[in-house]
Amino acid sequence: MSTADGGPRSSSERRTTDRAESSGVPGRVGVIGGGRMGAGIAHAFVLAGADVVVVERDADAAGAASARVLESVRRSVARGGTDRGFDALAAAIETATDAAALADCGLVVEAVPEDLELKLEALGRAERVLAPEAALATNTSSISIDGLASGLDRPERFLGLHFFNPVPASQLVEVVTGTATDPALVDDAEVWIASLGKTPIVVRDSPGFASSRLGVALGLEAIRMLEEGVASAADIDAAMELGYRHPVGPLRTTDLVGLDVRLGIAEELHRRLGERFAPPELLRRLVADGHLGRKTGRGFYEWSEQ
Repeated sequence: MSTADGGPRSSSERRTTDRAESSGVPGRVGVIGGGRMGAGIAHAFVLAGADVVVVERDADAAGAASARVLESVRRSVARGGTDRGFDALAAAIETATDAAALADCGLVVEAVPEDLELKLEALGRAERVLAPEAALATNTSSISIDGLASGLDRPERFLGLHFFNPVPASQLVEVVTGTATDPALVDDAEVWIASLGKTPIVVRDSPGFASSRLGVALGLEAIRMLEEGVASAADIDAAMELGYRHPVGPLRTTDLVGLDVRLGIAEELHRRLGERFAPPELLRRLVADGHLGRKTGRGFYEWSEQ
């Protein structure tokens, strides 16, 4: 893994770019934010053949992002999920702390936390250095695409690419279109997502899109049932897993997504769609106490030994 320095690209890097473009993804992809989601998005594009640069706020965060991506790639190699070696994949990954490293990307995906001002700032920094024909995307799960596009000079080159956690295992990506999104960009995005081995669904900009709106509705009702003592967390989840063939129940899913993430989405949907999305007090209390799910070791389940 190397650090972006803005120098000329080597012949080996150009071969990587050629391979990526022939496989259906942009030759060079930028990811803003190297947390769990950003690292997963970077992993997906690297395995598809792209050069990837992950931009973080400072050197420490960039180092942590590097470790996440490399560990994810290492697991894929160990599982036989790619016919390329670890060293070759690692060489296609860069980290940087300056948005200038995004300048020659054909696609940049913003994956910073679910905060409107933070996302507007990150998208604006990226757009200022990108070529006019480059694509810019957000991984938001609930913030309006049109709202984010309002701060951009080229809204026609902007859309949502909503990946799911964990990205390497998830099969779905929502392609979310804004009012100004160029239909040709939507077509390109569907090709990119299919090239990652995932299934794209196209959704117009609306509160919660399709997946968050449905998923949060189910999750909030499951939390209310637990709060009311209707059944245990395990039994509520079993009702959906065994009765409706959901691979993971709504409470365990909330632990995997993060209770803080789900609360943030619920608050946005509550604001825009009304009382049916009001967050239960149990969810607010667990978040306030720092019990955010798997990432902290406790949510609706104990994760310390899992």
